[in-house]
Amino acid sequence: MTIAYIRPYDGELALVQAGLAEHTIVTADCVRDITDADRQAVEVLCVFVDYEVTADVLDMLPNLKCIATRSAGFDHIAYEAAQVRGIVVTRVPHYGARTVAEYTVALMFALSRNAYRAYTDMQRNANVQAVGTYEGFDLYGKTLGVVGTGAIGKSVCQIARGIGMQVLAHDVQPDHEFAVKNGLRYADLDDVLAQSDLVTLHVPSLPDTYHLINEQKLALMKSGSYLINTARGEIVDTLALVAALRLGHLAGAGLDVLEGEHELRSEIDLLSIDDKAHAQFATLVADHALIDMPNVIVTPHIAFNTVEAKREIIDVTIGNIEALVAGMPRNLVNHV
Repeated sequence: MTIAYIRPYDGELALVQAGLAEHTIVTADCVRDITDADRQAVEVLCVFVDYEVTADVLDMLPNLKCIATRSAGFDHIAYEAAQVRGIVVTRVPHYGARTVAEYTVALMFALSRNAYRAYTDMQRNANVQAVGTYEGFDLYGKTLGVVGTGAIGKSVCQIARGIGMQVLAHDVQPDHEFAVKNGLRYADLDDVLAQSDLVTLHVPSLPDTYHLINEQKLALMKSGSYLINTARGEIVDTLALVAALRLGHLAGAGLDVLEGEHELRSEIDLLSIDDKAHAQFATLVADHALIDMPNVIVTPHIAFNTVEAKREIIDVTIGNIEALVAGMPRNLVNHV
């Protein structure tokens, strides 16, 4: 079987080749860089969230049987187009739960103590005198709202409880046994937003969660509260978030993901003027506004990026491909 492995990170390819030694591995930065002969042979396309598998990409791979995404989310894949072709999509449903949770809490600490702003100010002027401008607050005793209590959200709850925070959670399928065991409680989303000093998002990107946090929901949040997003950018209405921050309703935000982050990396591609481009430009302008705000920390989708989490991704992905070859596919995406 020929596998197109797109954008492996340093050291990843050797592990994949060892794990899939019986197969032909073709690597490239994008499908267009693969030779015509290899594109004809490719049966498995393996990608991460930084590569969009559009219908045009699928058209270049006439014998494709499977898309194996090295991620839990699959919003970067034209899933309906794959369904039409009978192409199965596998994913890594759980990885780095503690990894992303630790990063989430790291953003909370950095915001609560103005650590990043103090650091960048000292880079410009090491003789900082007005230290009062960096006054922060303790996380101990504060209320954290956790939206989504899958593996990552639960890990966040546990860490937060460990440092003495009160935790309110919201999930479409609340785990009451987990709540009792860990000393937290579930509530409606509106109540979680209204009662929390910090809110962190851990839901997948689905049609039902698109702009889940919009102008109305942001207005429900406590004045002076903080929003953390290490899930997916599209969960938050970026224009509404910028407005809430500029008005001072929110005190700050920690964002490892941005709406339209793919376009942010290749803005020149949006220079074709059409309705879609206009909407994307508006989001990109808002993204840049967030990046420039001193009370907002933006990082380039790296919450997952540890040695341990990446190895887990590789192992599960290799297992997914081996299961497919054996005729027993697992970790299938079976809904949009």
